[in-house]
Amino acid sequence: MFKIGIDLGGTKIEAIILNDSLNEIFRKRINTEQEKGYDHILDNIASLYKECSKAINEAEHTFGIGTPGSVSAKTGMLKNSNTVCLNGKPFLPDLEKRIGRKVAIENDANCFAMAEALNGAGKGQSMVFGVIMGTGCGGGIVYKGEVIPGLQSIAGEWGHTTIDYQKGPACYCGKRGCVETFISGGGVEKRYEDLTGEKKSLHEIISLYRSGNQNAGIIMQKFFEHFGVALSNVLAVIDPDIVVLGGGVSNIEELYTLGIDQVKKYHFNDELKTIIVKNTTGDSAGVIGAALIGV
Repeated sequence: MFKIGIDLGGTKIEAIILNDSLNEIFRKRINTEQEKGYDHILDNIASLYKECSKAINEAEHTFGIGTPGSVSAKTGMLKNSNTVCLNGKPFLPDLEKRIGRKVAIENDANCFAMAEALNGAGKGQSMVFGVIMGTGCGGGIVYKGEVIPGLQSIAGEWGHTTIDYQKGPACYCGKRGCVETFISGGGVEKRYEDLTGEKKSLHEIISLYRSGNQNAGIIMQKFFEHFGVALSNVLAVIDPDIVVLGGGVSNIEELYTLGIDQVKKYHFNDELKTIIVKNTTGDSAGVIGAALIGV
């Protein structure tokens, strides 16, 4: 049976088809265009799904989708999404109505963690903490091959634990100083703009940092420190065997030297035994995980 997976991100929507051997046979990526609103995003997903179904001649398949945020058990509405136009909306029934079938839905970070635990850097490890540091900042926990979503589907959401709840930057979730406001791609860009008054992309800030720019150096020094503080907090709670970093921010090479040094500095132990590595399934881990959890 074929497996179709779709990963809904803040900037892109990606689809994949896996065959019986879990080999990729189709992939396509389109822009999310969240500025055009909720219905437009649903239409984009439905169109991409139908293109996948057509690619396998409508053959029998499962379908799963990874989304930012999760479905509220209380209301049935999507919650906690950094694509804020999705929050408070009946995302799952609306999508199922558009495509005429049932859909399995899971938090995008959980999909990422599942892919890395089963087929990536975390393969063979008992407790895997998967991190997405991209447009936003999320996390997922996989224990012995199973996603641990938690009672309220918020397990692993380290992006909305707080570093400075009194004076930190305002977060879309309503709190201040969330991890996401400091170490996501958008968070780093906003911190640079606050310091300099200039808008720069994360790629530009990294280039300036590596060329010795003072302002970029200040921002990146705080970035590594905040990463260390935030991740050491997670390690103190769940003590995973391995942490796998994903998302665009995970491509910053210095995370695996300077960043890990900061984790060691704040870690609640006399040594850091937890492995901290870059993902091996690339930026498609989320979509692979979505395919794996499909129904």
